[in-house]
Amino acid sequence: MPELEELLERANRLLFIGVGNVLKRDDGVGVMISKQIIERPDIKSLTVEISIENYIGKINSMKPGEIVIVDCMELGSTPGTYRLLALENVEDITFNTHNISLGRLSDFFQYPSYVLGIQPQSVEFGDHLSPLVQDSADRIVRLINQQNN
Repeated sequence: MPELEELLERANRLLFIGVGNVLKRDDGVGVMISKQIIERPDIKSLTVEISIENYIGKINSMKPGEIVIVDCMELGSTPGTYRLLALENVEDITFNTHNISLGRLSDFFQYPSYVLGIQPQSVEFGDHLSPLVQDSADRIVRLINQQNN
């Protein structure tokens, strides 16, 4: 399983997809990250919020080389911890804010697909990320955008 840095170094039509509910605090971290990505020829970003299933056709028509779904995910770790996981290895769990489980999405994509899961601290109603999750989101955005050289 590659690390995020490794994936970025070999970026070939890499598509980051921001998933989440921006009204449920840390659940909006994927959306926040995807909106801050600086696009360039080999790195694109798409923000789908809570309705990724409505974008499956659009995602496939973009013909990405690889897909990274960015989402808040229960990792059993400290808030802000993030991991890159192969999409087909994600358990078949549907979060409250998703209409389709992330694990089922691998059935719809013919490209290598990953989830960049970020451990939330709070998914209560609110529109700001918790400090630890915000720090990790900022670090991830810097990492993705620094490859813009």
